[in-house]
Amino acid sequence: MLSSRSYLIRAMYEWIQDNHLTPYILVSAEYPETAVPQRFVQKGQIVLNISFQAVQNLRLGNHSIEFDARFSGIVEHIFVPIRAIESIYAQENGRGMTFSEDSDEDSPPDKEESHPAKSKNKSVKKPTHLKIVE
Repeated sequence: MLSSRSYLIRAMYEWIQDNHLTPYILVSAEYPETAVPQRFVQKGQIVLNISFQAVQNLRLGNHSIEFDARFSGIVEHIFVPIRAIESIYAQENGRGMTFSEDSDEDSPPDKEESHPAKSKNKSVKKPTHLKIVE
């Protein structure tokens, strides 16, 4: 299955734009194959404005985001693998979505997890937060 992260990013991008806000992404610049201007990277991360006013040729794909943008007047091609995106949010109010490394569903489950009956660890029943309403 494809990761849902790319679909969530596209949905958040559209929602932010529809609300006339500015979509920003926080990118792990050290993730393999990430191509961003290194002179703007701080602590291994870079924040990029991906609004249609700030970029050209924006492609929000299932595996990467690509676009052309100006940095200090120089046009650069940006390539960001979807897994390198840590969050997408509106610059004006900070509302958006943050992703963790654990939120990547496109990796196959552990063999033990896919066969719970064969798991070495017994499942622990957690109490429910639901209540019966009469």
